[in-house]
Amino acid sequence: MQMKQVEVLLVEDDPADVELTQIAFERAQLLVPLNVVNNGEEALAYLRQEGEYANAVKPELILLDLNLPGINGRQVLETIKSDEDLKAIPVIILTTSQSDEEILRSYNLGASAYVTKPVGMEGFMKVVHSLDCFWFTVVKFPPHGSSSFGYK
Repeated sequence: MQMKQVEVLLVEDDPADVELTQIAFERAQLLVPLNVVNNGEEALAYLRQEGEYANAVKPELILLDLNLPGINGRQVLETIKSDEDLKAIPVIILTTSQSDEEILRSYNLGASAYVTKPVGMEGFMKVVHSLDCFWFTVVKFPPHGSSSFGYK
C-alpha cells in the first residue's frame, strides 16, 4: 500500500516509553515524522507554534499520554478540542490507565481513540502496526495548508 507522510506529535514524559515508541516506528519502517514533547506545557507551545516551537510543523495526529506533569493530558486534550485552530487534529490517548472512567472522560473530551499502553516491545509493535493500518494507510487527512487544521 502507498504510505502517506503524516506528521505525528508524541506527548510523553516517560523517556523509556518515548524510546519504545521510536524503536517501534523504526522497526515497522514507518517513515513518519515523530516529533516528541515531554509535558503538557511543551505540547501546547508546540501546537501553538510558540517560543522554541515557532517553526514547528503542526501535526496531523497526536499521541497523548494522560499522566503528564504540570498540565496533564486531560487538560491538553480539552484545550486542543476547544481551540478552533487545533480541534480537527485527531488525538489518540496512549496511556497506562484502563479505567472505564478515564476512557469515558477522554472520549467525552474529544479523543479520537483510547489505547492502553502495552508492556514491552511486542505490544508496542502491535499498537504501531494498528496505527499504520488505520491512521497512516486508511484515514484521509486534510492537505497541508488546510484551514481546518489552522495552518497559516
